[in-house]
Amino acid sequence: MEDLPESVDRDILDHRIILAIKAIRDASGCTVHEALDVFARRYEELRCDRPGDFQLSREEYGRDIYT
Repeated sequence: MEDLPESVDRDILDHRIILAIKAIRDASGCTVHEALDVFARRYEELRCDRPGDFQLSREEYGRDIYT
């Protein structure tokens, strides 16, 4: 996912889900559903590569976010 702006990773790590999805859409011109798929893949990559950088657990991360 080298074509994503660096801000996407920062937004994911800082729990700014909506901003990350918007940045993905802006960068790629994809639909919301496609951006959600990209977000989910990048989230999982970051969880594997940088688990200590997440402020919230998996259970807490998506709480109260409805798409």
